[in-house]
Amino acid sequence: MIMPISYQRKLDGKSNAHLITFDDGKDYVVKFMQPGFEKSLPNEWVGYCLGRYLGIPIPFARIIEIPRDFCEQVPELAEMSESKFQFASLYIPDCKNGHQVSIIPQIKNQQCLAGIIVFDYWLQNRDRTRKNILLHEKAPNVYQLWAIDHAEVFGSYNWHQNEIEKLPARLIKSATHQLMASFIKDEKQFYEQLEIVQTIPILLIEEIVGLIPDDWNVTKEEKKAMVTALVTRRQKVLPNLIDRYIKRRYRPLHKKGKEKI
Repeated sequence: MIMPISYQRKLDGKSNAHLITFDDGKDYVVKFMQPGFEKSLPNEWVGYCLGRYLGIPIPFARIIEIPRDFCEQVPELAEMSESKFQFASLYIPDCKNGHQVSIIPQIKNQQCLAGIIVFDYWLQNRDRTRKNILLHEKAPNVYQLWAIDHAEVFGSYNWHQNEIEKLPARLIKSATHQLMASFIKDEKQFYEQLEIVQTIPILLIEEIVGLIPDDWNVTKEEKKAMVTALVTRRQKVLPNLIDRYIKRRYRPLHKKGKEKI
């Protein structure tokens, strides 16, 4: 397991994220447990694993351990929860979030964008805002997009079991989804991603959820509810949601684009 060697800074936002350098020579965005955000780390872990399986652009991440003596030497970490494990994602340098880029002429990895939208609807990610995408300029006016921060999948960063047993089945209001959809050239991409979601082995989903550390305080009953919600939602809810998204959001968006030409 990698070990921290130097603390860099606290990052903006409500997710209690800190930039730390580790002994593999890389910087990671490390999130710690905090009161009121009890499900944020389990959400991040499950979202990361499923997102990577789907091939959406999520930075490499891992479950790590920050030794107590390291935290005690850093004022910003001294009062952190004594949870043994934390969630760390690789820091992608030289990026701007969606708020910091006013005009985006081209997205290099546009083939991944439908997957992000399908993923968000599957996991009921209510927080796909411009601050939760990163844009890395690979060439003049050509950006690679990264999807970050999945602390609010399952509808909340502090969900209760009864809430994920009845996740909403409605369209998400997201200007960022509309931004990404404007670069998606064929609606078939949504259905291709839906098929991948529906063919993920249930045993894999169970294994991902089962790897949530015990000290993140997710009960066996809650883990079972997470798996049940994911499996049920992808079959009974997601197809209808994607159909509605295409009809009500994607097609009207592209119809307006054609009318401007």
